[in-house]
Amino acid sequence: MTKRDYYEVLGVSKNASDDEIKKAYRKLAIKYHPDKNPGNKEAEEKFKEISEAHEVLSDKQKRARYDQFGHAGVGGASGNPFGGGNPFGGQGGQSFNFNGQEFHFDFGGAGAGGLDDILGSLFGFGGASGFGGRRRPMRGADYRTNVTVDFKEAIFGTTKSVTVEGKSIKLKIPAGIDDGMSIRLSGRGGPAPQEGGQKGDLYVVVHVKPDKHLTRDGIIILSEEKISMVDAALGTEIEVQTVDGPIVMKVPAGTQSGTPFKLSGHGVPFRADGDRGPHIVTVIVETPKNLSRKQKELLEQFRGAKKRGIFG
Repeated sequence: MTKRDYYEVLGVSKNASDDEIKKAYRKLAIKYHPDKNPGNKEAEEKFKEISEAHEVLSDKQKRARYDQFGHAGVGGASGNPFGGGNPFGGQGGQSFNFNGQEFHFDFGGAGAGGLDDILGSLFGFGGASGFGGRRRPMRGADYRTNVTVDFKEAIFGTTKSVTVEGKSIKLKIPAGIDDGMSIRLSGRGGPAPQEGGQKGDLYVVVHVKPDKHLTRDGIIILSEEKISMVDAALGTEIEVQTVDGPIVMKVPAGTQSGTPFKLSGHGVPFRADGDRGPHIVTVIVETPKNLSRKQKELLEQFRGAKKRGIFG
């Protein structure tokens, strides 16, 4: 589904001020808030759309990327199995398969207070019984453990070993996994407490080490590069560190501080066929602090020339 333009969503122009964006958001948020529209799915979807647009346009860096690259500049690519973030941040009951590996987050499991107990209270059967009062074999306990991967390993995928009850298990970490996601290994948990029961599952929570130069926003990789104001004025080429190694990037003459540049295909994989998001480089123009007398004279000459209109 094609996303609508964020400015259109909020009903403001592309040169709207921060205050205009804030006022438009508040007005629409009040109108479509779920508390004022209970059970209204259309209003609920509009509220989500409004909130998403405000989140981007109220952030200067995200807004700059959106203005230049559209939805692709803020993680809005379609087909991302991870949704540009962590789907395991709250309670739910979803499982999906990506690159042959199952991901899962649950309703609290089959234990006390879990989904089985809720269903039992509604339909009249206990957590260990089936419909019509028939008891089903109890399953083993679910185990949980952790694994840590490097930033680049999370981008490209890797294989790690985890140890459970003294046993070493090889775990496939798929490309594109994000910090805090968990992987479920069916039948690798606790033993069944009775004959005919099933073993529990093993949940492995993935922790991603931060990188010194790179950060991540969904399928986008972000970094900053500093250049001198002379290079910004005259144009230059700089070497950018990416997950694929160093890349030479051209910075055109007249570049302003805070300008984002997109390196397509150097971000996070978001489909099994290998498609990747972009790497966005924000150029920061450094202002010199300790100038020599000659440097000051040259800058004074430049300022005087600019005032006379020589440089437009």
